Amino acid sequence: MAVPKKKKSKSKRNHRHAVWKGKAASAAQKAISLGKSVLTGKAQGFVYPIDEENDSED
Repeated sequence: MAVPKKKKSKSKRNHRHAVWKGKAASAAQKAISLGKSVLTGKAQGFVYPIDEENDSED
């Protein structure tokens, strides 16, 4: 089993965690933005098929 040879410092660990959390926050922001643009119909790079035939039958 692979084991690190030296202990990582707390600052390196905190930096790694901050980068990971930052990536998650930016991904969440992009997802919210894409969702809002899809709902308003202004999405440029996202194809969202809408079945108009099913809406008229209901």
